[in-house]
Amino acid sequence: MQGGFDHFVIFAGMRTGSNLLEDYLNRIDGITSHGEAFNPNFIGYPNSTEILGVTHRAREDRPEKLLKAIRTRSDGLGGFRFFHDHDPRILPALLADPRCAKIVLTRNPVDSYVSLQIARATDQWKLTDVKNRKTATAQFDAVEFERHFGEVQAFQLEILRALQVTGQTAFYIGYDDLNDPEILSGLASWLGVPTPPERFESKLKPQNPQSLREKVENFDQMESALRNFDRFDLSRTPNFEPRRGPVVPSYVTHPSYPLLFMPMRSGPEAAVTDWMAQLGGGELVTRHNQKTLRAWMSEHPGHRRFTVLRHPVARVHAAFCDKIVNTGPGSFAKIRNQLARFHCIPLPDASMQDSVTYKQAFKDFLRFLRLNLNGQTSIRVDAHWASQTAVLQGMSEFCLPDHLFREADLPDALPALAMQLGISDAPILEQTDPHGSTLSAIYDDEIETLCRDAYSRDYMMFGFSDWPDARPA
Repeated sequence: MQGGFDHFVIFAGMRTGSNLLEDYLNRIDGITSHGEAFNPNFIGYPNSTEILGVTHRAREDRPEKLLKAIRTRSDGLGGFRFFHDHDPRILPALLADPRCAKIVLTRNPVDSYVSLQIARATDQWKLTDVKNRKTATAQFDAVEFERHFGEVQAFQLEILRALQVTGQTAFYIGYDDLNDPEILSGLASWLGVPTPPERFESKLKPQNPQSLREKVENFDQMESALRNFDRFDLSRTPNFEPRRGPVVPSYVTHPSYPLLFMPMRSGPEAAVTDWMAQLGGGELVTRHNQKTLRAWMSEHPGHRRFTVLRHPVARVHAAFCDKIVNTGPGSFAKIRNQLARFHCIPLPDASMQDSVTYKQAFKDFLRFLRLNLNGQTSIRVDAHWASQTAVLQGMSEFCLPDHLFREADLPDALPALAMQLGISDAPILEQTDPHGSTLSAIYDDEIETLCRDAYSRDYMMFGFSDWPDARPA
């Protein structure tokens, strides 16, 4: 084939014009499209029982068998339509294969949503004779539309990222382009089957050619709701922080109770592990790898996994004290030197924690972190000051915690957790932040503002108030 493809997929959605596009393609000699081949509810079309000898049952057992049949046994170049809710098992193979031609069909999400509401109301999904047209009006629901838009957007972004990662291109075509025979001819040529524009005719007719105002019963309400809809994601906080993986070796399990602590660095890690050790029953187990931790989880049904959020001001101050101001074991001497040489931060030593120099250095460190977390410095984003949002996302690649406690709530939360495991005499939690008094001495509104600038995602995602209001009693 001229395009170098041996099969194709139309990535689309309900009410985007995919039936019409498929009808056009099936009228081209050398192209065969097999409908919604991987729709979980049917195979190809609602009344079909098989495609190329592969039954619905066989496809459910081995979806790759149907894909191979379409690729090798179709009449000419074989393909099908694929929506976001079709069999996800086959999607990675489609996206990774450069010999699979990707056609991405899009439509204004408001139009597709309204069309979907009308189709559901009339139960009419295709129209070949206008005399048989059924009519209805749509009722706009803002919550339902936002869900519809989110599904469409997520699917499109997944396709786009896969194409970028694998260095492929797709043929993008809009709903309105389906009336342009020259664009359709260009699509045929791209697929390797040159076809003149005059060949493109279809028996399918537009079902709802009226304006949106005529089709939507509560049009004014829809118009008002869409004014507040952030279609372009203008309120999104840009995020250039590197993705993080799960730091399984830092996770702590109890030898006698089904308890797993998933610490965030520069949080109340020492206080929590001391509390776990005081439960008794042996030495805590650390230095897990993914294999040993999976084994532990399998051997401890009903286990509890937890982590602790610390206020960003307290957390970054702890990182500053332990890793930058401190010059002993465990400190970051190279980063300290880089901060002094290239970022002009006048770093104090541990004996100057109440000095003007110390306060200024901490503020300068917060200014540095805003750049660091946005990928604008050569210094790594260390786990001790990475955003807690990024750390939790990294945890999710292995497993998520059952409980996400806030540091201020630990005196009540940990005994309650122990009670769930049948421990009625849990110890009292000791002070969680050994640097709290130092922070109290230097804290001011500017520190809070600088921290909010650096950790805006954490403040937004977790709803942190200013530090004095969030600190433990």
